[in-house]
Amino acid sequence: MNKNKDNELVFLPLGGSNEIGMNLNAYGYGPADDREWIVVDVGVTFGDPSTPGVDVIVPDPVYLEGENIRGIVLTHAHEDHIGALGWLWPRIKAPLYATPFTAYLIREKLRDAGLLDQVTLHEVPLGGTIDLGPFQVEMVTITHSIAEPNGLAIKTPLGTVLHTGDWKIDNDPVVGERTDIETIQRLGDEGVLAMVCDSTNVFVDGVAGSEGEVREALAELISGLKGRIAVGCFASNVARMDSVIRAAEAAGRRVALAGRSMHRITAAAKSVGMLSDIKPFLSEDEARHWPGEQILYLCTGSQGEARAALSRVADGSHPFIKLGRGDHCIFSSRVIPGNELSIGRLQDTLSERGVRIHTEKDTPGIHVSGHPCRDELRQMYQWARPRIAVPTHGMRRHIAEHALLAKDMQVPETVTPRNGDMVRLAPGPAAIIDEVPSGRLFVDGGMLVEEAGTALRERRHAASNGVLVVSFALDKRGKIVSDIDVRAIGLPGDEDQPLGDILDDLAERVEQTVRGLKGAALEDELVVEQAVARTLKKASQGVWSRRPIVETVVLRL
Repeated sequence: MNKNKDNELVFLPLGGSNEIGMNLNAYGYGPADDREWIVVDVGVTFGDPSTPGVDVIVPDPVYLEGENIRGIVLTHAHEDHIGALGWLWPRIKAPLYATPFTAYLIREKLRDAGLLDQVTLHEVPLGGTIDLGPFQVEMVTITHSIAEPNGLAIKTPLGTVLHTGDWKIDNDPVVGERTDIETIQRLGDEGVLAMVCDSTNVFVDGVAGSEGEVREALAELISGLKGRIAVGCFASNVARMDSVIRAAEAAGRRVALAGRSMHRITAAAKSVGMLSDIKPFLSEDEARHWPGEQILYLCTGSQGEARAALSRVADGSHPFIKLGRGDHCIFSSRVIPGNELSIGRLQDTLSERGVRIHTEKDTPGIHVSGHPCRDELRQMYQWARPRIAVPTHGMRRHIAEHALLAKDMQVPETVTPRNGDMVRLAPGPAAIIDEVPSGRLFVDGGMLVEEAGTALRERRHAASNGVLVVSFALDKRGKIVSDIDVRAIGLPGDEDQPLGDILDDLAERVEQTVRGLKGAALEDELVVEQAVARTLKKASQGVWSRRPIVETVVLRL
């Protein structure tokens, strides 16, 4: 008897397909009505102008709630892979597995969420294996723009899946190990059923470049600069931090960290033996007393984040760090799509202060990507030789292009799921066999709310149309017995139409509307409120060409 009869191996992306970030992937094994699962990564993405007031967005795990989840395996410590654990672990409770650097940062997140004592977190050595029921997971060392990144070789009775995580091929990663090519080739020789692979740079020819090359470029640039230097980079890139620190020390400068993330990541790096032979960091307060020629600030905020260190330096609100004419700011980071305006404003503000800006556009080599370009993708397919290609970690155009590249590499089957598409990997040909509930949840005011929730919808409406608040008192007979007070939020006036005159006119219209109501209508506050709202929205359309939110307060005497 075939013990695998009726068993299926499925892949389910709930985040990370059709978007770059917010990764949440699951693999299921067993019959359709009794699957066992493992989850790979639980990440966030961040709000944008279309989500006012929302800082963090997480994938909706509703389909996995109550399922038999053997474990949650984290490939690396970037926010789009571990950032949602504090919000979502209570919904998909299962043990966590991560290598030491990632585990250190996960503990910090769990502590902040008040979950540290509730969660079982297993540290797995680099190259280690995890037994999770029908899944045997082998950590595969790769290179990326963070310490200890891992691919996963997920072995099941129906075949092996190579889940690459985020990766690139870097023969000089500066910090950590090189990509474990021998293990990937061994997996290819043994037979890889499917490869679930990063699509971020699929449109970029060539290779991403090496951190070793960045180290040389930064050392050359920093050695030739006078005055104070601030360097903005992603705090999670320990190799980049290491290169900046060593370039500063070689140029006779001491380093001060600016930004909470810088302190958090350096603590994690030192806990696993990295950054061990550098001089102690100066505090921001200590650094301001040093000569400008002898100091370098390593700062958060390279994406123009409003509350990060570089933005506070630029607007003059940082209590310790002051940059001006003759000083320099190096952006050793890429521009994340969507952040172009905020980064541009930050750089303009620094330039207004006389600070010289250095970016990869004018100083080639001071940044490289952490994701594979086309030549690296081809190399990975040659090593792993999967039967099925499942592109992920990209927008729809990235995933579609990646599928074409896989076909060019003679991969027999490709499948391009969207979030919520359940893919059967075995037995039989790969296919999307189901569509399950999926979506996004917003962290709004410290609460986890539905994407289509009323609060955000009203906030968007208010942001573009403004708000009118009207209040008045009625007696028992429905007669107005107070002044009618109309106030505006986010609505303009000018010299020809002062806002006060507009509001007075609106108050008169409200009075006419209420006086026009008769009988039972005056006794029903909801009817009164709806009538007033209709009047004010219609009048506002004529004044401002907008239909604001109207909040009516009726006091009964």
